[in-house]
Amino acid sequence: MSIHDNILIKIRDMKDSLTPVEKLVAEYVLANLEEIPHLSIKSLAQLTKTSDASVLRFCKTLGYTGYRSFIVSISASLGSMDDEQKDQYTDIQPGDDLSVIISNISRNNSKSIEDTLSVIDKNEIARAVQVLRQSKRIAFFGIGASGLVGIDAEQKFSRINKLCHTYTDGHSQLTAATLLEKNDVAIFISNSGNTMEILDSLEIAKKNGACIIAITKYNKSELADKANIVLSISTPEVTIRSGAMGSRIAMLTVIDILFAGVASAEYKNVKKYLTKTHNILVSKHRK
Repeated sequence: MSIHDNILIKIRDMKDSLTPVEKLVAEYVLANLEEIPHLSIKSLAQLTKTSDASVLRFCKTLGYTGYRSFIVSISASLGSMDDEQKDQYTDIQPGDDLSVIISNISRNNSKSIEDTLSVIDKNEIARAVQVLRQSKRIAFFGIGASGLVGIDAEQKFSRINKLCHTYTDGHSQLTAATLLEKNDVAIFISNSGNTMEILDSLEIAKKNGACIIAITKYNKSELADKANIVLSISTPEVTIRSGAMGSRIAMLTVIDILFAGVASAEYKNVKKYLTKTHNILVSKHRK
């Protein structure tokens, strides 16, 4: 289950990747939120011109065990709707005053982290930390802004003596994936989950027995489907003008969580490594 469960964010992020029938249910739910807690599964099926089985499948796609837990989550999310509406994502506008830009970008970044806590699964984080602790080596794969997230991850994990490297172009990714083995961990970073270079390398890494961790947007994607562990992020890129700002912040937060999880679990050894790397950097700067 997610850390701060918010079904409205889950539906928003998942909507575009749902089946046509599931999308009918999603659109009705979002348009009639106040009404939903009072409806039986049969009533919702009739109103959406679907079936009981389709509504149940929709609930399970969003990670709920059944219709009852779905309704409980809807009721809980309705209570926080006023705050949600006050705090919407804001896109870059032509001619914005600098103070407005500062406020909007800061709020967008903060909201991308909060929303990620509504979709990321705490149990999946725990599994990821465990496999990273047991890994022989870690390979990070990302293209563009996702590659920058991988570079940040490499810098962090190398400081605690984890054998790791980041690959940011298609050719080096294919080469690296080919050399992965069992007990290696491959972390694939992609907001869409459909980046072709990433998926090509994933296929090879999986055949070689590496454990696959995906950091990707909360939706149905080939990356999420093929990974052993999925760490979901939530952050709508409002338009092309915004670039990958929100998703990058959310992904960096997930990397920080993984790093802190591993570092905390292995604190005695990690403290020694962090102290040594800190001291060498400080001594170099003083010279």
